[in-house]
Amino acid sequence: MGKLDGKIAIVTGGNSGIGKATAKRFLNEGATVVIACRRADENKKTVDEFSSLGEISAIEADLTKQEDCKMVVEEVIKKYGRIDVLVNNAGIADKHKPINKCEEEWYDYVCKIDQYSIYWMCKYALVHMEKVGKGHIINISSIGSQGVAGISYSAAKAAVNGMTKNIAILYAKTDITCNAVAPGPTPTPLNAPEAAATFDAEFAAECGKHIDITLPEAQDYDQAATICFLASEDARAITGQIIYVDHGTSLY
Repeated sequence: MGKLDGKIAIVTGGNSGIGKATAKRFLNEGATVVIACRRADENKKTVDEFSSLGEISAIEADLTKQEDCKMVVEEVIKKYGRIDVLVNNAGIADKHKPINKCEEEWYDYVCKIDQYSIYWMCKYALVHMEKVGKGHIINISSIGSQGVAGISYSAAKAAVNGMTKNIAILYAKTDITCNAVAPGPTPTPLNAPEAAATFDAEFAAECGKHIDITLPEAQDYDQAATICFLASEDARAITGQIIYVDHGTSLY
C-alpha cells in the first residue's frame, strides 16, 4: 500500500528538479500524476521515463498565463473528475538581482511564475476541492522568502508563504489543507553552475552572509519526501505551515 494510493495529483514544473523528483515519488506511492510544464520535449521525456512506475501524463502549459492555469485544472477534471493533490512547484530563479538592478519587466516575469501561477492554480483547483470538502495543496516556497535572494524572488516567495497561511485559514474547518515546503540550496537545473554564473555575484555574496552555506545541501528527493508526506493522510491535521527543508541553512 502506498501513501497516495488512488490519489489524482497535479505537479506543476514536474519535468525537472524538485517537481520531477516529486512526480516520481508520487508514482511510487500509488498516485496518478499529471505534470504541467511548458517544454513539450521534456514533458515527453519525463512521461516516457516514469511510465513504468504508474499512470502519468503531461499537459503543455505556460503557467505565467491565467488561462493556461485554468486549462490545466479543467483538463484534469475532465479526465479524472477530481483533484486530490496540487503541488505548485513551477518556478524560476531571479538571478539574485537586488532592487537597484532589477528591471520592472523582470520583476513582473518572476512574480508571474513564482507567485501568480500559484494563486491561479489554487484558485481554480479549490473550486473542485470545495465540492468534496477535501484535498491537499503543497506550495513550493524557498528560504529566499526570508529575503536572501533577489528582490523579485524574495517578494514572490514571501507572498507564497502568506497565501499558504491565508488559504489554510479559510479551509481550516474542512479536510482541505494548504502547506508550503521551503527548500534550501538544492542541486537542480535552476541553480546549476551555468545558471549560477548569470547571478549577480556581489548581491549573492551579501545574501550568503545571512545563511550558512557551509552546511550540506538538501537533495531533490529530500524535498519530494516532505511534499509526499504533506500530500498524504498522515498530514491531515497539518495546515498553514511552512516547512523548511534545508539542513538548518536558514537557522544561521
